Amino acid sequence: MAERKIFAGARIRRVRNERALTQVSMADALGISPSYLNLIERNQRPLTVQLLLKLASVYKVDLDQLQEETGSALAGLKEVFSEPLLAGELPGDQELIDICEAAPNAAAGILKLFRAYREQQKRLTDLSDMMARDGKALTLGPTRLPLDEVREVLARKANYFERIEAEADSFNRLLKSEDGLAAALKQWLKREQSITVRTLPAATMPNWRRRYDRHSLRLFISERLSNFDQTREIAMEAASIRMQVVIGAELEDLKLSSAEAKRIARFELLRYAAHALMMPYTPFREAAQRAKYDVDVLRARFNVSFEQAACRLTTLQKQGASGVAFFLQEIDQAGHRLRSFGAQGFPQSRFGGSCPKLQVYNAFSHPQQILVEQVELPDKAQYLTISRTIEGPQAGFGEQTRRTALMLVCEASSAQDTVYAAYLAGVSAGSGINPVGTACRLCERQACLARAEPPLTRPLALDEMVSGFSAYDFQ
Repeated sequence: MAERKIFAGARIRRVRNERALTQVSMADALGISPSYLNLIERNQRPLTVQLLLKLASVYKVDLDQLQEETGSALAGLKEVFSEPLLAGELPGDQELIDICEAAPNAAAGILKLFRAYREQQKRLTDLSDMMARDGKALTLGPTRLPLDEVREVLARKANYFERIEAEADSFNRLLKSEDGLAAALKQWLKREQSITVRTLPAATMPNWRRRYDRHSLRLFISERLSNFDQTREIAMEAASIRMQVVIGAELEDLKLSSAEAKRIARFELLRYAAHALMMPYTPFREAAQRAKYDVDVLRARFNVSFEQAACRLTTLQKQGASGVAFFLQEIDQAGHRLRSFGAQGFPQSRFGGSCPKLQVYNAFSHPQQILVEQVELPDKAQYLTISRTIEGPQAGFGEQTRRTALMLVCEASSAQDTVYAAYLAGVSAGSGINPVGTACRLCERQACLARAEPPLTRPLALDEMVSGFSAYDFQ
């Protein structure tokens, strides 16, 4: 096999200049003519084995380093100029050799920039794929699940359904629920539909929260549900009968693409209708304003759960009688987003909700405690967040408890209308404000100890001599 030629003219010149030698004196020491040395320094002649040995003995040159530096840099530059954007720019390898030898630091800089360019390309591709998975593509992918479509549609629109609210007000006036909504709904179901409501033990109904038996005209409710959730299930069944036309009209307006998606969305609209029955719009909005949106006060006043009161707060957008524009997100312990909606839609692009520094992800360490904080996004927008865990159905012995966490959010400019502004009073001159991002892959905050993923928009670990505090250092 032919021996690889070594062109190292710039390094030979550097060795000579470091020792303040002329070409004549160095050529004499190496046993060659000055003109031949001149050709070597201009990379017009390769170094022979005899010359390499002479350099090592006379000037103590590290031959391995001499070969490796030139070879690796040349291979790297060849990869750079094989990029389609630069293909055809160079007639041969000689100019690359000249760059490697004459300006090795510049060659290293080109390689560093090229690595950053390649990593950026890969991250932009990942971002495009991620946006397509999230439904941001120009067309809906055929593999997207109906549940994903429903979540996206409901997250985009305002969480206020005027026709359902009007029908719920009419239904509430008919019920006259002085003895409690659950009792009034049971009486209405029995009187108008001949439906009897029964609560069954978990052993009898292990898989369902609610089940309606059309043959026996009985509505079964699981005893594993809290009293609040049992009332909601009864209200949903009643709404499905009394508000069937209105809910069908709202469902058509969502313009969903499949029957399964419509079935899932109908369930969400029934839950909305149940909340409207349990917490009538005008009394609830007035109570919320008087209580300065204290969720605990509202849950006690309307005999509902924390989750139900928080969800209802996101619906107060009636024209001329609106409340603070809250939005809400529910997650589980693994960080999966189960629900996201808001009075004006869920601000996915502005707020995100996926930053691990948000208190909602810390709520599982403080069960049933309300965690309040003010956060600031990279664009300087600030929000008030109210986070708390909520319990699922009662678990039997040996069963794992289902626990999720809610985050109720409003813009910081509206925070003074809430009881939680007392917390913000302790935040002065920006201290105590938690800097967050929309999501790790879209956030460029430096040295974030909570970073869980590298940003798509920045190259990683370009400088091997520097190590930062983040698990994913970037430049």
